[in-house]
This record gives sequence, structure tokens and C-alpha cells, in this order.
Amino acid sequence: MQRSERHRAIVQAVSSGATVTVDALCALTGASPITVRRDLTELAEHGSVRRVRGGATRADARGTLMPFSVRFETDRERKDALAAVVAGLVADHESLVLDNGTTCYAVARHLVGRPLTALALSLHSAAALAARPGVRTVVPGGPVETDTLAFTGSAALAALADVSCDVAVLGACAALPGTGLTSTTYEDAQVKRACLRAARRRVLVTTADKLVRTSTFRFGGVGDLTHLVTTDDVPDSVLAPFRAEGVQVHAVAAPARSGDRAGAAGWSAQETAVMRPSPPTG
Repeated sequence: MQRSERHRAIVQAVSSGATVTVDALCALTGASPITVRRDLTELAEHGSVRRVRGGATRADARGTLMPFSVRFETDRERKDALAAVVAGLVADHESLVLDNGTTCYAVARHLVGRPLTALALSLHSAAALAARPGVRTVVPGGPVETDTLAFTGSAALAALADVSCDVAVLGACAALPGTGLTSTTYEDAQVKRACLRAARRRVLVTTADKLVRTSTFRFGGVGDLTHLVTTDDVPDSVLAPFRAEGVQVHAVAAPARSGDRAGAAGWSAQETAVMRPSPPTG
């Protein structure tokens, strides 16, 4: 089992709140006790689990995320398919704001080398965009979060207040239509709200599972978006509120997750057609 798969399996194993021993985690992952203890130390440093004598248990914080590298590898093929469609919604020579998060990082990788101006809200995306000539890459400055390398402080808000760009590409921890667009932290929600104000076109890119859950801090509503890019395993009943608000929905055919049911809730209904994005018209 690869490191990212082990980390995900460990976090899921302790998610009930029960203490799981090192021996049990060794049996689960096929790794040695030394490797499991090293994994637990790393996950505890990120706040993803809490170390206890002989094993680990669930982290105390509500909504704690797994490490960035683990989240990026989770459903990587599906995120890459979404990112390719989002990149097609951005025309050459346009300006954009690129949110933090693993799916937006995948978008950054698809934009490398293009003639664009981009305000990147994480060092992960900034490094990807600036790796080759093409994208004029700007970062807001201020504090950087550990692991996610996201900008979430007052400097990021000030930079966004001074921006008027063509496109904002956002991720969301959750986007349940009845509740709105939400994030797990107040600081991240503030930055995302500023992103919505900074752009003429506002694209939410998310895997299907995030459309059926909600989180703590609201930063916008469905009607604040102009485009939704998600996978094609979302039922029409979930997408209908977006379409009713005039949001252009792009349902993307994506690789199935091995051994998993379609979507977060085992959805059987699918969109009847995969919509390909047309070139942006401004």
C-alpha cells in the first residue's frame, strides 16, 4: 500500500472515535510497526489523528483535513479530468484568481505555459504555474498555512480587494444547494468570499461527494456562481438548483474509483449527456 493510501486508511480507521492499535493498523495496511508509527507521527503533526498509548484515535478538531499530499492523490484521475475542463473555460490572455486546495492545484497544472495572468492563493499552485514561461504568476503575500501552503490572512484579502479579473476558480469543502458554499475554517471562507467579488466569471470545481454535504462557514450561495464543473455521477435533482440560478453546469466523464460506488451516496442516476465547455465569451 502506498504512503498516501496508508494515510487515508489510517484516518478512516480512527474516524469513529475508537482507539485503533498499531498492531491493528499494521494488519490493515500491511506495513511494519515502524512504518505505521512514522505514519501516525506525521498524521498527528498535521492534526489528522491524535496519538494515544499504543495507537491512535480521531483528531479532536471537527472537519480536520488529511495532509495535502494524501488529498491530492485521492481521486487524482477524477480531479485531473475536472481540471482539464476548467482550463478550457479560461481563454488565453485572460486574468484569473486560483483558489487553494488540491483540485485547484490540478487546474494550475493544466494552465502551465499559457499566456495568462494568475493570482495564486497557494504556493503549491504558484510553483506549478511559474515552473515554465507563460503564466504571469502573482501571490498575495502574508502568512502561509503549513502543508496546504495557502494564503488566508489579511494580506490575501487586501490583494483580492484590489483585483478585477476575468475568472475566479474556486474549490469548496462543501456545496449543498440548500445551505450554500461552505468551508471548514472562517479564514478560508473569508478568502473565498473575496474571490467571488473579484471576478466576472466564477467557476466552482468539485467532485460529486461535496455536493451532498455541508460545512461550518458559509462564503456564498449557488447563485454567486456562473459555472459548476463536477463529475457526471451527480443526479439531476442535485444539479437542478444550480441550473435554476442560471449556473452553467459542466458534467465531466471521469474515471471510476475502483471498488467504490458512484458518488458519495451511491448514486445510480447520471446525467444523460456529458456537456463540453464552449470557448469563453467574456
